[in-house]
Amino acid sequence: MELVKNLKQSKLTKYVFFALLGSITLAISSKIKIPFYPVPMTMQTLVILMIGISFGWKLGLATVSLYLFEGMIGLPVFSGTPEKGIGLIYFTGPTMGYLLGFLVAVYISGKFVYDNNLLKNFLKLLLATSFIYILGIAWLGNLIGWDKPIFQLGAQPFLLAELFKILIATFAINQIKKIRKLF
Repeated sequence: MELVKNLKQSKLTKYVFFALLGSITLAISSKIKIPFYPVPMTMQTLVILMIGISFGWKLGLATVSLYLFEGMIGLPVFSGTPEKGIGLIYFTGPTMGYLLGFLVAVYISGKFVYDNNLLKNFLKLLLATSFIYILGIAWLGNLIGWDKPIFQLGAQPFLLAELFKILIATFAINQIKKIRKLF
């Protein structure tokens, strides 16, 4: 009985460690900025896909939830923090839909089964990533008004870069999946 309890504690410790490691990686990826108009592009979406593929949907959701919680309580983990504010004020700003889209994307990318078919894997990751932009554009439209060019502001400038990041994840799937064996 004691052995079972110790194994459960060990597994929980491992999950907490990986969730913390994943949230730190997400925070770092939010600070890697490539100049783009109207806002800089970060590597967060690539890391979201990698977390989903490597951690699976359950630990992936826990990791991204932890990351979002860290940002909501004021830790400067989001892309525009601390220079554009911190905590709930920043979270509920223009990027909230995209941040919530991270949860859907990590869930979807974590649920899929990946094989050696590059086209199928690419389409799966494209679908997962699209929810970041769907929720982002929906929130942005409600926040600044649908009379503005929402798609041109909130998605179009990033499409080519997103396709590149999805391609990177697609070609790296077999390497990324190896992390799952640690669980």
